[in-house]
Amino acid sequence: MSTNSTQSQACCDTPAVVSKGYIPKGSYMEVDGLKTYVTGPSTAKQAILVVYDIFGFFPQTLQGADILACADASRAYQVFVPDFFDGRPADISWYPPDDDDKGKKLGEFFATQAAPAKTVARIPRMVAELGETRGVEKWAVVGFCWGGKIVNLSSLENTPFKAAAACHPAMVAADDAPGISIPYIMLPSGDEPKEDVDKWQKGLKVPNVVEWFPDQVHGWMAARGDLEQDKVKQEYERGYKLVLDFFHKHM
Repeated sequence: MSTNSTQSQACCDTPAVVSKGYIPKGSYMEVDGLKTYVTGPSTAKQAILVVYDIFGFFPQTLQGADILACADASRAYQVFVPDFFDGRPADISWYPPDDDDKGKKLGEFFATQAAPAKTVARIPRMVAELGETRGVEKWAVVGFCWGGKIVNLSSLENTPFKAAAACHPAMVAADDAPGISIPYIMLPSGDEPKEDVDKWQKGLKVPNVVEWFPDQVHGWMAARGDLEQDKVKQEYERGYKLVLDFFHKHM
């Protein structure tokens, strides 16, 4: 598999969001044994690790990675999206889990494929490997839904990351907040429990931003974003801009 991005400098203008039939601009490489989507110029010294949601390599998520890589031509990033589920993501038809069968399948998936500790343990190895092979000097990390929990747990003391973002995060816990050691932005949807997010934010000791998207569903910046709806598309674009602005400021 190629270890080089297929993107050219010409693509590194602010990309228009494609509502349907998106064709990813990057390529795939292997990192720590995992198939990994890579996008952005290979000469960039700063990088973003993307932790997808439980539905894996969805077009909306890969389009978001391309936006993070090249939306700002003056400050591009290498962006990496590892396949932490080894080609076995959750089926999007299981969500929402509105019957017993869907609930059972999702429960089994979280207990096996999506156990956070297994993923968190791999991240330092991946970052170290990419630092050597791709020349990355500074890192940020962003996670969606389930990935938001992974980001929380990867932002503690001695983290390799300089800044973190969680978009419509799952499993928000106040207990995670005091140990977070880097600037953090969270973009909750209208489906996240406000009390949980408020308690989490109050426990932070680092620069932080919480920007609510109350009219968006859990998952609008990733697999569940219906970009054929104008309002969703607009808020998808705004969410990615907020994340990039935050990373620019804190990296």
